[in-house]
Amino acid sequence: MRHFGHIPSATRAGLFHREPAEFTADSPARTLAVALGATLYSPATRPRLADDVRKQAARGVVSMVLCLEDSISDADVEYGEANLVRQFADLAAGTVTDADTATATDADSATGTTPDAGAVTDVPLLFIRVREPRQITDLVTRLGESVRLLSGFVLPKFTETRGRAFLEALTEAERTSGRRLFAMPVLESPELLHLETRAETLAGIASITAKYRDQVLALRLGVTDFCSAYGLRRSPDMTAYDVKIVANVIADVVNVLGRSDGTGFTVTGPVWEYFRPGERMFKPQLRRSPFLEGRAEDLRTALIEHDLDGLLREIELDRANGLLGKTCIHPTHVVPVHALSVVSHEEWSDAQDILRPEQCGGGVLRSAYTNKMNEVKPHRAWAERILQRAEVFGVAHEDVGFVDLLTAGLAG
Repeated sequence: MRHFGHIPSATRAGLFHREPAEFTADSPARTLAVALGATLYSPATRPRLADDVRKQAARGVVSMVLCLEDSISDADVEYGEANLVRQFADLAAGTVTDADTATATDADSATGTTPDAGAVTDVPLLFIRVREPRQITDLVTRLGESVRLLSGFVLPKFTETRGRAFLEALTEAERTSGRRLFAMPVLESPELLHLETRAETLAGIASITAKYRDQVLALRLGVTDFCSAYGLRRSPDMTAYDVKIVANVIADVVNVLGRSDGTGFTVTGPVWEYFRPGERMFKPQLRRSPFLEGRAEDLRTALIEHDLDGLLREIELDRANGLLGKTCIHPTHVVPVHALSVVSHEEWSDAQDILRPEQCGGGVLRSAYTNKMNEVKPHRAWAERILQRAEVFGVAHEDVGFVDLLTAGLAG
């Protein structure tokens, strides 16, 4: 799979200075953590879940969470588990294997044609959000051979005490299945939100995740639960960063768990929960200037009407605050998240200059765009992260902006 693999190869060539690289569920954890992108959640009870997964893969989704927790009622858990087993079997029966792909490629080469690299031959990275540790070992056993399509589990309301049992169950499931399985803990507990217990809770989470570092793919933020603890809900005109109590928690999570010194993890952005038009209280946040050419103004209007201008603003703030990727509950959110994850040519140029071998001793460089200072030592960690993101999301051509990427992604 690859980001923007759902659009024609000729279109990709026109958008990217360096195209997104392909990756698989067996790629290194460091690659997958960056590649998660817009992780689309879906209730595990959907009767045609396998078809939903295939459809979303064809639209550019590369990671999904099939939820047995908050998105379904307590009474539906047993049905949801059984449905997952059935739907994974359906997916496994219809999945194109690597051998099939190789055979098709050989046949195409013999006839002088090349298959589009964006053709969907596999399912996205699939994770199951469980309620209790026992579900991890139970589901892995019940999935049987189709467990090969499972990338891991999402662990709710994660703390050191609660998380230990989940991670022990994950270790046991890996042993019995013979498959690498990742954990994605969700940080959403009241202990993390409340000021008097936050530091101790963060220290505990840091300790337990360090112990299981090889299995923790990324940390997810449960901002809806944070707001719930105080009876709050942000409007579509506001981002998570406008709710100060939430913004403070995000900052502390990144401070302790998102460091670039080798101890940190990828921390993903919070969910954007709006997808229907509603009454607007404030002026649109989406500036007109990037949209002034041709039909781009129509795209701007459509985004505003669907309350996605706030989403775009929040994605930018996510990245500025050290988060990467985003939890999504609606397919319309996927392309904006991916479009704004593509590395600009200017970012890539600066990162390349900073990381040149001859600059290892430090110093200050004038940007190739002649508009900023690149200080080699302080900006090195930033540059390394830029190149990691460039590998999986690609580098845009110098004259390509996020509107072009949005338009292509939506059309694809």
